[in-house]
Formats: sequence, structure tokens, C-alpha cells
Amino acid sequence: MERSCASLLKELEAIWKEMGESEEDKDLMLLELERECLLVYGRKVEEASKLRAQLHHSLVIKEAEVSALMASLGEHNLELQMEKKSASLKKRLALVTPLLEDLRVRKEERVKQFSDVLLQIRKLRMEKAGYCSESNAGNSSFNMEDHEHDLSIRKLTDFQTQLQVLQKEKSDRLHKVIEYVNDIHSLCAVLGLDFRKIVDEVHPSLHEAGLERYTYISDSILDGLTQVVLKLKKEKEVRLQKLRETMESLLKLWNMMDSSEQERKPFEKLTCILGSLNQNVTLTEVLSLETMEQAEAEVQRLTELKTSRMKEIVLKRRLELEEICREAHLEPDMSTSLEKCIALIESDLVDSSELVATIEAQILKAKEEVLSRKEIMDKINKWMAACDEENWLDEYNQVQDENRYMAGRGAHLNLKRAEKARVIISKLPAMVDNLITRTFVWEDEHNMPFFYDGVRLVSILEEYKLSRLKKEQQKKLLRDQKKLQSLLLAEKESIYGSKPSQRKSNSFNRRTNGSGFMTPIIRQNSLGGRTPELLTPHSYSGPRGRFSTTPLNFVALSKEDTSLSSASLSGSELGFGFHAQLQI
Repeated sequence: MERSCASLLKELEAIWKEMGESEEDKDLMLLELERECLLVYGRKVEEASKLRAQLHHSLVIKEAEVSALMASLGEHNLELQMEKKSASLKKRLALVTPLLEDLRVRKEERVKQFSDVLLQIRKLRMEKAGYCSESNAGNSSFNMEDHEHDLSIRKLTDFQTQLQVLQKEKSDRLHKVIEYVNDIHSLCAVLGLDFRKIVDEVHPSLHEAGLERYTYISDSILDGLTQVVLKLKKEKEVRLQKLRETMESLLKLWNMMDSSEQERKPFEKLTCILGSLNQNVTLTEVLSLETMEQAEAEVQRLTELKTSRMKEIVLKRRLELEEICREAHLEPDMSTSLEKCIALIESDLVDSSELVATIEAQILKAKEEVLSRKEIMDKINKWMAACDEENWLDEYNQVQDENRYMAGRGAHLNLKRAEKARVIISKLPAMVDNLITRTFVWEDEHNMPFFYDGVRLVSILEEYKLSRLKKEQQKKLLRDQKKLQSLLLAEKESIYGSKPSQRKSNSFNRRTNGSGFMTPIIRQNSLGGRTPELLTPHSYSGPRGRFSTTPLNFVALSKEDTSLSSASLSGSELGFGFHAQLQI
């Protein structure tokens, strides 16, 4: 450029010289030329200044936008801050421009993320508030500009956390809604109610199938469902309690009337509710009004039928009680005797069902007492069997010795039975003592005396022991009398020299049964008396053929037994006196 200007100036000077311009004109023209050059330079400087200002302004705007974006996104560029003072405007602008474009792209992505999260949050809040569409949301519309000042990751994380909380709350509410709807459905099935009609009162779409119904999770719907479930549960409890009372009455009537299985079959599914908890009653329409009316009608029918058959039922239960007591040798409770029961039924002074219940309670008590007395009753039966063997052996022993071994059919069987009887009889004292001890233990355990046909068992056993002791004494007395008779016969023979005709003191008839056993028939002995029988349970003949209510402090002997004892005693004294005179 300098050489060009210099060459042009030389060419201009040559032209001026050739033209003959004066020095003044040359100076003027050079001054004009210099002024024009200054004007051109001035214009260039002004243009350059404007361009610099534009660059600076653009740089400032972009840097401000970058700073705003970085602040909004929560990010910082340290390299840009370090090169701010040393770099030119164009270089700085060249650095800022791609960064700005990148931040703008990142902002768009971040805004989209925020928008998605906030839209979901807004939707969940609308569902929670009970708004089903955008038109019902009112002023709760979403505005993204309110959140553009802070698009940081921290803020996004906060919104995502809120979204997760809302999603979990929605899931919990959905489970509650589904649980309530299922409860209402099952309760309506049990109570026989219209499920659609019930849920329509809360929201018309709850009974519809599909995912759409799961958007109804508002507080009002949950409260409505809760109230409906509580109402149905309360209704279920009321009906269940009423049906239980009805079924209890029906069962009592069935048992009382001895109803057949055919009559009970229509109500078979209702019997399961008696021992079941409320939540376990799930049978369809088991608590419906129709079912309850049928059960109540059946109770009413059986109640009317019961009135006509109650006397027969009471008599049957009373006879059952008396049979149990008779077999167990117990005294039945006389408060429900047949005469009293018939009088009460005919006078209508007592409810017949209460009377039957009283007798059934007595039957149950009697059965329990029978179980508690079983061990002692088994011992009593063994004792009675041993007493029977003892009586048989006494009769068998009264047969005279020369005739006992007479040949005949079944004689060896009688001998074997006699040997077995002696073994059993040898255990009688220990058997009685053991029975008395066990009876005392039972009385201590049950705090009551042990009665056998109305008589205390211990008194019977003590009386038996006393009578057995007297029998042993009388047997000893008879043996002594027999010895005395033999002695008297020997003395007479020695005095008179001849043997008197022997008279049998006892005679017997012998007969055999079909099996060959010999059955002795006892006659009175020569002393005019007979061997007294031992007092055993068979000798107590009460109202039912067993024990009587004879006073328990003495042995009840017959007149023949009393005369026997007197005759035996007088004979013994007479025999001993006569023998004493012979000695003198």
C-alpha cells in the first residue's frame, strides 16, 4: 500500500510539473488530498467502532445468556472465565457461540424432562383431588415458565422424588380402592345385595371393568367406600347374630323333636356359621333376607309342633335319665319326676323347653357321674360275683360228706367249681378292704358320699364285713355242736353198751341239671334251725330289686336267723351241761 501511494504521488508530481502548477497549488491540492484521506480513515474508524460495539454487544448478550443458562441448569464453565481477559472479542465470541448452542440444547432436554415429571405430578394431584379431566382442573393448569429459572439436576431430583411419593400414594390408594371394592363385592354376595347398586352410590364407574376405574383414587371416593364397607360389615354382624340365635333355636328344636336328616338338609349350610368367626362366613347369600326368613319360618313351624309333642319328649328324656341311673345304681333327681313333669306341662307353669333342658342337663350330669364311678362299679361287680360264688359254696358244703362224692354226671365239674370258688373267696376280705379304701378316695375327690341304690356303699361294705364275721362265728358254733353230738353219742354207747341208731342231722335231695351240675336243696338241721345266709348285695332288696333303706348300724336278720342263733346257743349250753354231769 505504501509503495502504491508513493508511486501515485510521484506520478501526480510529474503531472503537476508537466502542467506547470505552482507550489502553492501543489500544496493546496496535497492538503485537499490529505483531508480526503482523513475523511476516509475517519469513516473506516467509525465503521470499525460500530463493528466492535456490535461484537461486544453480541458477546455480552451471549455471555449473559450462557451465564443464565448455566445458572438455570446449575452448571459452570471454568475455562471460559479464565480466558475472558486475554482473548479478543471475536475469539471470545467464537468460544461462547458453540457453548451457548450446547446449553440451549441441554436446556430443551432439561425442560422436556421437567415437563414430563411435572405433568405426571399434576396428573396424580388431579386424580387425588378428584378431577377426571383437564376441563375439571380449573386453575390448577400446568405452567412451565414458573420453573424455567431453576432447571438444575437438584430441582429435577426433587420433582422426581415428589413424583415417586405420589406414585406410591396412588399405588396405595389403588390397592385400597380395589380392596374396598372386593370387600363390598364379597359382602354383597353374602348378604344377597345388588353390588352395582351399592357402588353406584359412591361412583358410577367403580363396577365397570378396565383400567379406567383405577383413576378414581380421590379422598371422597375412599371415604365413600370406607363408609359403605363399614355399613355392610355392621349389617353383616347384625344379620349374623340374628341368624345364629335362630339357628341355635333351630338346633335345639331339631334335637328336641328328633328331626330327620331330610328336614335338616335345606339348612345344612347354615349350621356352619355357629362356630365360625365373622370373617369366615363367606357362603353366597347365607345372610340374605330370604335365607333368614326361611330359617325363622322353620323355627316357627317347629315351635308350633313342639307344643303338641313336648309331653312325649319330656317323658322320653325322663325315662332315658331313669334308665341311665338304674344301670349305674344311682338315684335320679326327683325334681323332674314323671308325675311332676306331667303336672308342670299340663299347668303351663314352666316352659317345656326349659324343662327338657333341665332334664338333659341332669342326663349329662348322670353320664359324667357314671364315668367317674366306673372303676368302683367294676370292683363292685367283681365283689358281687365273688359273693355269689361264696353262697354257692356254702350250699354245696351243706351236702353230707358221704353223698358229696356220689357218682353222677357233672360231679367232677362241681368239684372244680368248688376249688375255684375257694380261691375267689379267699380274696374277699382284701377285695372288700380295697373297695372301701377306693370308695373313700372317690368321696374325698368328689366331696360327696358314694351311693349305691340310695345307700352309702361304705355302710354296705361295713355291714357286709360284720355279717361275714357273725357267719364265721356261727359256723364255728355249729362245728362245736357237731363235736359235742359226737361226744354225747360216744358216752351213751359206753354207758348202755349198745350203739343207738344213727340219725342223719341233715338230709338233702340231689338233682342234676342238663349240664350235669348238682344243685343242693338245703333242709333244716336236727337242731331246728338253718345256716344263716351272709348279707351280700343280692340280699338288699330295694325298690329296684337291689338295696333297701334298712338302717345301716345293725345287720338285718330274719326271724328264722334269730331263732337259729337262739336254738344253736341253747343247744350248745345244754350239751356242755350234760357232758359235765357225765364227768361227775
